Amino acid sequence: MQAEIREQYPKPAIHRRNTGYAIDILLESEIFTPGGETFNFCKLLSGSEGTLAFTTEITLHIDPLPAPHEVVVCVHFADLMECMRAVVASMEHQPTACELMDKLVLDCTKANREQSKNRFFIEGDPAAVLMIEFRGDTREEAEAKANTMIADLKQRHFGYAYPIVAAPLSKRVWDLRSAGLGVLSNMPGEAKGVACIEDTAVELADLPAYIQEFDDMMAGFGQKSVYYAHAGAGELHVRPILNLKKESDREMLHTIGESMARLVKKYKGSLSGEHGDGRVRAEFIPLMIGEKNYQLLRELKSTWDPHGIFNPGKIVDAPPMNTSLRYEAGQQDKPFDTILEFNDGILRAAEKCNGSGDCRRLDFAGGTMCPSYRATRNEKDSTRARANALREFLTHSDKANPFDREELYEVMELCISCKGCTSECPSNVDMSGMKAEFLHQYHKSHGVPFRSQVFANIAQLNRFGARISGLSNFFMRNSVTGSLLKSVLGVAPQRSLPPIHGTGLRSWYTKNRNRLAPAVPEKGKVYLFCDEFTDFNDTPIGIKAIELLTRLGYRVEMPEHPESGRAAISKGVLLKARDLAIRNVAIFKDLVTADTPLVGIEPSAILSFRDEYPRMVPEQDKETARALGRNALLIDEFLAREIQQGRITADAFTKAKKRVLLHGHCHQQALSSVDPSAWMLGLPDNYTVEVITSGCCGMAGSFGYEKEHYAVSMNIGELVLFPAVRQAADDVILAAPGTSCRHQILDGTGRKAKHPVEVLWEAMDGKGE
Repeated sequence: MQAEIREQYPKPAIHRRNTGYAIDILLESEIFTPGGETFNFCKLLSGSEGTLAFTTEITLHIDPLPAPHEVVVCVHFADLMECMRAVVASMEHQPTACELMDKLVLDCTKANREQSKNRFFIEGDPAAVLMIEFRGDTREEAEAKANTMIADLKQRHFGYAYPIVAAPLSKRVWDLRSAGLGVLSNMPGEAKGVACIEDTAVELADLPAYIQEFDDMMAGFGQKSVYYAHAGAGELHVRPILNLKKESDREMLHTIGESMARLVKKYKGSLSGEHGDGRVRAEFIPLMIGEKNYQLLRELKSTWDPHGIFNPGKIVDAPPMNTSLRYEAGQQDKPFDTILEFNDGILRAAEKCNGSGDCRRLDFAGGTMCPSYRATRNEKDSTRARANALREFLTHSDKANPFDREELYEVMELCISCKGCTSECPSNVDMSGMKAEFLHQYHKSHGVPFRSQVFANIAQLNRFGARISGLSNFFMRNSVTGSLLKSVLGVAPQRSLPPIHGTGLRSWYTKNRNRLAPAVPEKGKVYLFCDEFTDFNDTPIGIKAIELLTRLGYRVEMPEHPESGRAAISKGVLLKARDLAIRNVAIFKDLVTADTPLVGIEPSAILSFRDEYPRMVPEQDKETARALGRNALLIDEFLAREIQQGRITADAFTKAKKRVLLHGHCHQQALSSVDPSAWMLGLPDNYTVEVITSGCCGMAGSFGYEKEHYAVSMNIGELVLFPAVRQAADDVILAAPGTSCRHQILDGTGRKAKHPVEVLWEAMDGKGE
């Protein structure tokens, strides 16, 4: 082929078509031969998977947007094969989407913090659920189409439940479906759903018979597959459950792949219905298209890319699919003794990353994950890179302390422990926990740096500073001594330092306890967690919180207890943090119940009871710690709960008209929700609340103070938060539950944000009028 082209057309003329679609000459141009023949390379290159040319620009054809109103029918099935037959029936009604999730995938969503919330429409324990979308110019039109299909399915005895979900809740249905790939990493044990046969497609009418034969084939291999994705297109992502660290399963991987290729060919289907052939399927291309056609592909490749530099081995001359795998055959993983519990260990926690790249979403996509990547756009600063680096060094390192690697420190350095990945990553990769544990292990070889010791012991330093608060604040605010202090600690000179109050919150509570009886008939009792930040730095907020609760009818008690240990956790000083966790669990376990909860003002402190505490206490105390964590609430959560139950009403609050702009704390977004803060802020009749769609503010505790991290910290703030604050009118109330968030807003925009309890306290006091 190469020789023929050169002999007949040694100097082809390149012509750029003026159609509005032509950008790249190779992709969108025709080659004219002397005989007047033309060759259009667009289709050729679009299926080449980068093996023939390098594309620099592409023009896309845009289709009109679908009808504006949507509903999703979530049809539940007790049997998978019944579901397959129902797919064919459903598509007769021309829905705009028809997607499948089977029981294995649905069960994996239960363990995902974010996706467990999106299971609200699931009824019973289905073997499969079809998510079928209808659209119309009105909601009534879309629902009419949906009900027509439901009647048809019922007449054919397909399905047992047919909930209809309309917008905006329908987005949560699709979020659950989109998480299907990632949540498979949550399967317990070494065996996982392996992406080796997941892209096959057949004619829709053949789908039931094809899946039945596939299911029989897998049973013959002693396998049960995972089924999900694009049922309405005749394409399902199916995955066998294999442990690729075992030689037998690696061989099984290849056997299943080849058997699947033969089955797809029998049904005249496509082995790569949606994605490319790539390393996994390219080995079977000769089987699918025949040896003669395969040789044509090889000649085409050598003509366009004689040196084999474009994506080699992805379509032709591919190595066997079960080589160059992530894991080695017979791999024996070393156990690691960690302070934090990681279920199957920290190595498997890192292995949960399947490379989906959700952590590379940018700020306009919403969510929190991953702020450092969003700021730098560097792969090494993504959750994926950190997980892969940790997995690689823990698997192959020959050092006595495998964590003692400068490369690991470099990729972990900009992780700001926002916890976004623990909820937003489909695989629940807990990079915040892994970073804390990494630092703890790294400190074993290098010691705890001076600055980290200072921040980890900030509660003790603030307690001492409170005794001489006037002198402490003078030294921090004075330009000379303040600059010297920042220089010694390695704090960015641009940062302001939080003041220390001479009378801490606990001292104020002790002095005023006798006058804090509820002013109205008592509605209940709460225990207030006096965190180390509110105690000394945000004392006025703590006072207002106690007064607000008291005036609303709640008795507030504050037992003696140590600090939360949040600062120690963030700096990897985990022995100290573990001791604090054990002591706090022991103090509160017999006091706190659902009726008498533990409430906290600072999100990062009180949420430690839910996240890290159950993972650090001794085994015999873990269930006790988990039970305590369920009743450890943000004060926002407690007030929102009481409002929703009708125990707190708007009667006692101002009728003035106010607008509140709310930024949620990143730990709050990951482990709870911003919704409770919005609920409580919207209690006064004429208060309207807008939630900023920002992730982490960028301060992240001490991270933003550190001079080498200051620029990244501010870049994170500039993504969404700072512009939203600057655009807000002067009379808009800025609210943020996190102390770090409020400080970051002040340093980044010059505007002061309030804790939500301050806003509600002022509204109750009549100051909002």
